[in-house]
Amino acid sequence: MKPDCPVKFGTDGWRAIIGEDYTFENIRLVVQATADHFARKYTRTTHKQMVVGYDRRFLSNEFAQVTAEVLAANGYEVLLADRPVPTPTVSWHTAKKRARAGIMITASHNPARFNGFKIKLHHGGPADPETCRAIEQRLQKRPVKQLTTTEAKRRKLLRTSNLLPRYFTALKRLVDFDLIQKTKLHFAHEALFGVGAGCFDQILEGTQCTVRTFNADHDPNFGGLNPEPIERNYVNSQRELKLKRADFCLVTDGDADRIGGMMGDGQLLTTHQIICLLLRHFIKNRKGQGRAVKALTTTSMVDVMCQRHGLSLTETGVGFKYICEEMLQGDVLLGFEESGGIGFPGHVPERDGILAGLMILELLATEGKPLTKLLTELTKEYGHFAYGRIDTHYPLNKRAHLMRFAAENSPSDLLGSPIDKIQTFDGVKYTGRCGSWLMLRGSGTEPVLRIYAEGPTRPCVTRLLDLGQAIADRAKK
Repeated sequence: MKPDCPVKFGTDGWRAIIGEDYTFENIRLVVQATADHFARKYTRTTHKQMVVGYDRRFLSNEFAQVTAEVLAANGYEVLLADRPVPTPTVSWHTAKKRARAGIMITASHNPARFNGFKIKLHHGGPADPETCRAIEQRLQKRPVKQLTTTEAKRRKLLRTSNLLPRYFTALKRLVDFDLIQKTKLHFAHEALFGVGAGCFDQILEGTQCTVRTFNADHDPNFGGLNPEPIERNYVNSQRELKLKRADFCLVTDGDADRIGGMMGDGQLLTTHQIICLLLRHFIKNRKGQGRAVKALTTTSMVDVMCQRHGLSLTETGVGFKYICEEMLQGDVLLGFEESGGIGFPGHVPERDGILAGLMILELLATEGKPLTKLLTELTKEYGHFAYGRIDTHYPLNKRAHLMRFAAENSPSDLLGSPIDKIQTFDGVKYTGRCGSWLMLRGSGTEPVLRIYAEGPTRPCVTRLLDLGQAIADRAKK
């Protein structure tokens, strides 16, 4: 790779600002490197095929077309989406077709000025760091090949198709859709102007459920929001829900692989609450077995639930690629992360916001109780857990020292409870004997330190976050 190449891979692929580093020229370079890499990978277990999808961002459809043209010129049979689709749609088709890989043109929850290039491996899960590094190292090593769309189609190397119907059918088979369609649930969906818009209208068409979608317009500027499922982006839909309630409101991010949620009246439903409700549903109603897999920053209520029901629990670093690795090993009941990514058994080893929404509908249909009552039962059975997180500026060049300092200078206790465990494989996490915890973890690409904490009450969480900030400040001295 030439020193001046502007393409730098991160988690799951490449993201950059449209018109600066994210250009048609650079897309062609990335696709050629991707084509070269997969020409020698999985050749005995997959077909020489690629699946290409795209989101609603500015020029995403044209970036996807160029991607398909370069892949076809390299001899791949390419299945190209004929409309914007959720990222898990590409993952599902990639796994189903036993393709070499899938490519999704999206920058997920990033601001509108960004676009990206996500890579899905043959099993549908995210590309591992080794794959991303290998592709990055191939950049500019070989000239870019390209066919026109017309010529690629003439040679039967490129086919466009609506990828949604088969994907939706597969999702319906993973839930008790007969039960869902007989209920009269009022389902709301905050799409944040992303590709999730309209999905539930199609999936639930002809059922007795009613669907109301907020911010469904195709707006490449995302209404001025970052399409991220966090509460500050819910203002308009919260106002609508106060005027007309629903049973539940799902929130999906820009490419619909991660979720957030709201109660029927617009009150925030945290990702931790959603995760625990679904885990309880899988244990109690689905009679599921297997391991629970969670990222380190996920609520300890999961630990209590697993202990109570005799389930093993695996903790991973932050990032769904680690959960994917565990899912590929098998025997996983559910895999989840604090940022709203949830992976389900029998599906691709990847997070899927559309399937998560259907699973919550199945939960509500099975229980026949409002979310408020289900949350009360959850707290009564497993205890009360309050959670908080702050992001603060911290220089990248001081990050390694901070992590060493935090590991070597553990507080003697958390909220008066002795430290029971220190984990250092992705940041530094202290867990007290009482179950409360505090974690310091840096962003992989930005000068940002994330401090996470969980305790029995909100004031306790504030004390823990202050302690985390004090540790970070002492490390600077």
